[in-house]
Amino acid sequence: MGEERFNRYLGAFEEEAPVSIRLNVTGGRFFCDIAGDVTKEPSPCYMPVPWCNEGFYLEGRPQFTFDPLFHAGCYYVQEAASMFVCHILRSLFTIHYSLSTVLDLCAAPGGKSTAMRSVLPEECVLVSNEPVPTRAQILLENITKWGAPNCIVTNNYPRDFRKAKAKFDLILCDVPCSGEGMFRKDPATISEWSLQNVEKCWRLQREIVSDAWECLNPGGIMIYSTCTFNTKENEENVRWIMDTYDAEPIAIPTDPSWNITGSLLPGFDAPVYRFIPGITKGEGLFVCALRKGINNHNYSLLINNPSLKRLTPDLPQGDFPQVDLPYSEALKYLRGEALVLPADTPRGFVTVTYKGIALGPVKNIGNRANNLYPKPWRIKTTHLPSEPVEILSKIYSQKL
Repeated sequence: MGEERFNRYLGAFEEEAPVSIRLNVTGGRFFCDIAGDVTKEPSPCYMPVPWCNEGFYLEGRPQFTFDPLFHAGCYYVQEAASMFVCHILRSLFTIHYSLSTVLDLCAAPGGKSTAMRSVLPEECVLVSNEPVPTRAQILLENITKWGAPNCIVTNNYPRDFRKAKAKFDLILCDVPCSGEGMFRKDPATISEWSLQNVEKCWRLQREIVSDAWECLNPGGIMIYSTCTFNTKENEENVRWIMDTYDAEPIAIPTDPSWNITGSLLPGFDAPVYRFIPGITKGEGLFVCALRKGINNHNYSLLINNPSLKRLTPDLPQGDFPQVDLPYSEALKYLRGEALVLPADTPRGFVTVTYKGIALGPVKNIGNRANNLYPKPWRIKTTHLPSEPVEILSKIYSQKL
């Protein structure tokens, strides 16, 4: 980093890591017209994330667990630097890149997938994949709650997509890394770091990229990203991609006020983007967008290939009658408790809502409604707040 940058980075450890959320403006989940509207006077409790219209920094860290609209998918708690993927996609659209099939190859827990889904055209198919089964279930939960159309969740290794000959217009490779960018946010990652792990990571990253590159349509885009700082996993891997494949890095316009750092590898000046705590307001992120040459055969996306493991939520499907719950009843539902609905509620499957936003299904049998909210998603704590937790009311004063 150099002495000056490194000292600024060390100074960030004396500060609290910023907390930020990204609002859901897709899939009918959030019905205020806020996309692109950051012209309103900011309240003291939030400031917009400059590279993401839907992103906001919060003042302190609220109890997200006790906000029903968090569970309903009205917003996603995401580190601000990771929202830069929204800016990358919007920049690609301004230079007329057309995207109909997109793959997020290492997607759990789902932050970048939900960010991309908010920006992609509605007709575009987004495949969110996670190789680790337990993490894939968390990904499925978050994608389901986000509620946007044309989303597919899969549980496969990168090589499975290559073997299936699946092809995509854009692939996000947010690859496993040594995690240096998380040192401030998660101090446990410091003790887990080692030179040996760095060596292991950059080799694994190249294996993932090799599989992913075969799945990229001619003229398609790969977004390569890590949450680490060293050049072995970042600039040196980008240089390897450029040298090994017909890959052209794409310059993404940025504002100088964002304080994004470029390449730190001497003699390498390709357009890459680094977020360094203490310099930019967020945690560590490295990202580069690369375009594949056009001298290759084209395939279509094979989303029904039986060799690819696809995940679906175990929830009743259909449009059901709705009953809106007050705050205390909404928390009871999210904890998995049975409910008593109004006497005139129809029997059978019913969708319970909070402030008009769907939380999930129950089966009304008359004297009670059996809770069908998936067990792994339920609030585990028995402690309840004395006052309702409503994060979004702090961003806009109007009631939802």
